[in-house]
Order: sequence, then C-alpha cells, then structure tokens
Amino acid sequence: MAVEGCMRCVKFLVFFFNFLFWLCGIALIVIGIYVQIELNNTLIMSSASASGAPIVIIVVGVVIFFVSFFGCCGAWKESYCMVTTFAILLTIIFLVEIAAAIAGYIFKDKVRTLLHDGLEDGMKKYNDSVVRQAIDDLQKEYSCCGVNNYTDWFSIPPFKANNSVPSSCCWANATSLDTCGRNPPQSINTGGCVKSIEAWLRKHIVIVAAVALGIAFFELLGIIFACCLMKGIRSGYEVM
Repeated sequence: MAVEGCMRCVKFLVFFFNFLFWLCGIALIVIGIYVQIELNNTLIMSSASASGAPIVIIVVGVVIFFVSFFGCCGAWKESYCMVTTFAILLTIIFLVEIAAAIAGYIFKDKVRTLLHDGLEDGMKKYNDSVVRQAIDDLQKEYSCCGVNNYTDWFSIPPFKANNSVPSSCCWANATSLDTCGRNPPQSINTGGCVKSIEAWLRKHIVIVAAVALGIAFFELLGIIFACCLMKGIRSGYEVM
C-alpha cells in the first residue's frame, strides 16, 4: 500500500508538472512573439538571421506546449509508451535549451554587430517610407539618434547638406520638431541607438534568464518524476 500510494503521488506530480510546462509553453510563445515584434521594429532593414532567436523561442514554446499535453495524457492513462516518449522528448528539449544558452553566451557579441549593421543599413535607406517609419519610431522610443551618436546622420542624404538630423531625434518636449533637427546638438538626443538598445536588453535579460532557469528546473523535475512513473508502470503497480 505504501508503494501504491507513493506511485499515485508520482502520477499526480507528473500531471501537475506537465500543466506547468503547458503554461511555460504559452509563456515562451508570447515572449517569442513580443521579441519578434521588437526586432522587426528595430531590425526591419537587417538580414533574416536577426529573427533567429525569437523564432527558436516560439518553436520551443510550441513544442513544449504539445509535449506537455502528451505527457498529461500519458500520466493520466498510465501509458508506459506515452510516458517514456514524454520523458525522452523532455530530455531532448532540456539539452537543446542548455545548448542554446551556451551558444547565446558565446555569440552574445554578435547581437551588437547585428544592431549596428541593421541600423546603419536602415539609415542608408531612410528615403524608403517603411524604413523611415521604423527608424523614427525607434529613435523616439529609445530617445536616441543615429547608430553611435547623432553625427552619423551627417553622412546621410538629405541631412548631409546642412549637418542636420531627423525630427525623431528631437527631445519629446522640444518647442519645434521642425526646426530642432537643423541645429544639433541643441534640443536633440545625442546618444546612439545601439547603446540605448543594449541597455534595454541588459535590463530585461535578467528576467529572461530567471524564467529560463525556472523552466529548466521544472523540466528536470518532470524528467525525474516521469522516470519514476515509468518504473512504477513497468513494475505493474496499481496507481489508481
């Protein structure tokens, strides 16, 4: 009876953790979509590789969403095959996340290069209405101007002629948005957008890391409990 009660507890723990994974999958999908939208606004002019990270987050979220549902069914029906498949898939996801974290740390400096190249390319295409809107929205949102600083605009037509900057570089409380850009550095944000975006990323990366560690911890517990349930089912214990 003690073993029977223990296995019943394990069964419901697996079910409970799968419900948490299901919620984590939804959270990852939402985070991935949010990051993708932010990158589209920031790097609309960059290469497709810039969207790699949020796409991976969304894919992992979708996979976790379906795997957790699969695990819930396996635990509830006490199917050895389903629980085993769930444990294997969850282990693969766990290892992929560790590999992604290591790769992210190794290639973290590439983010700055992507930001720099994307913004620089966008400034050169400022005459395009879509790119212009993206650049203007970016500079207003992050209170920045240019890639490294406001003087980057001095080499971009039509600002090159009189060393001016777009009105989106102006302070939010500037008295005249039409004229402040003609007399830099007065009444404009002089700092570059790369530095401002990096500061925003550093501020939010702690939250992302904490969420990732929490998910990894629950995944590890889920794997352990799934293995215990597999052993119990294989041994023929009645857990109901």
